[in-house]
Amino acid sequence: MKPPLEGAGIRRVVVFRALMLGDMLCAVPALRALRAGFPAAHIALVGLPWAHALALRLAYVDEFIEFPGHPRLPERRCDASAWRAFLAGMRARGDDLAVQLHGSGMLTNRWVAAFGARRCAGFAAPRAWRPVRDDDLFVAWPERGHEIGRLLALTDRLGLPRCGLHLEFPLTEADREAARRLLREAAPAGARGPSPHVCLHVGAQLPSRRWDPRRFAQVADALAARGLSIVLTGVAAEAALVAQVAACMRHRPLNLCGRTSLWTLGALVEAAEAVICNDTGISHVAAALRRPSVVVSCGSDPERWAPLDRALHRVIAHPVPCRPCSDAVCPHGHECAAAVRAGHVLRRLRAGRGRSADARAGMPDAGERPDPIGARP
Repeated sequence: MKPPLEGAGIRRVVVFRALMLGDMLCAVPALRALRAGFPAAHIALVGLPWAHALALRLAYVDEFIEFPGHPRLPERRCDASAWRAFLAGMRARGDDLAVQLHGSGMLTNRWVAAFGARRCAGFAAPRAWRPVRDDDLFVAWPERGHEIGRLLALTDRLGLPRCGLHLEFPLTEADREAARRLLREAAPAGARGPSPHVCLHVGAQLPSRRWDPRRFAQVADALAARGLSIVLTGVAAEAALVAQVAACMRHRPLNLCGRTSLWTLGALVEAAEAVICNDTGISHVAAALRRPSVVVSCGSDPERWAPLDRALHRVIAHPVPCRPCSDAVCPHGHECAAAVRAGHVLRRLRAGRGRSADARAGMPDAGERPDPIGARP
């Protein structure tokens, strides 16, 4: 079958994906395929403001365009005048191809078509609108499967070559030095030098996605008893949650909550013995940097979001009928979180230490399923 864009003269591409950290990292393989398919094209990414720094470091993106938000999307507040100005600017660009890489297209297909590009490609759920003239550039939104594979279904449809499933999180030596400086500043007085550390990232955007802080503390104390430094990370808004974990611990952690940039956080992960976290963006940072992790999946869909290398990254997902969860706060007693005990995490961490042969070769192992557990420890 002839690729639908062969000979179409694609010189300018704009990609829409205005989502948070983990969602953006899962889109890197699709961006890599776009670059491979259009090596000479100018590729712009429309995203949320935080993603500007990431876009500048990815070799597959030439330009970042800040998305002002839309009243019907929750990620960012927006007023009508900002939206109108944004669309006017997009229409003046003269792009050849606009790619809706945001999701099912129920809302976003009309918006991306309004960018005014000569052609438009994307996903379409059964009731989603899509431009008739570009019907050959749209694929049905995959309801199952990993997010990486879902997004690559579109680049496959466009006839673009896959260039691996791996994620990327580009770091510099300045990032690493900044992280080392943070560790030195947080170390207890008289410490002889940095000791191996484990990163605990106890926050998540929604309460329904968070494991019990007291159990994070139990895991942290068990690891500290083995001589590991415990580094607590999180954004400033999570300071109270992180402080709760620290208060429950017998050992003193290094509390770096609110003190890291995106890049120093990545450098802390890169240098860590392991990462222990909820199913949130830092789990994808650990996957991109190939550091062992244990992910407590509360409410989320592990089939869609679990790291692909199941030897290096252990995902604990207690089976409940309401998964995946659509509630910000669980109305059912939060069984998916309550059933996961500290011992489950510590056992998965021991089993997952070290790098698998596939991980060392840079190849994900997608053959295993996330670890389900029973209600008992």
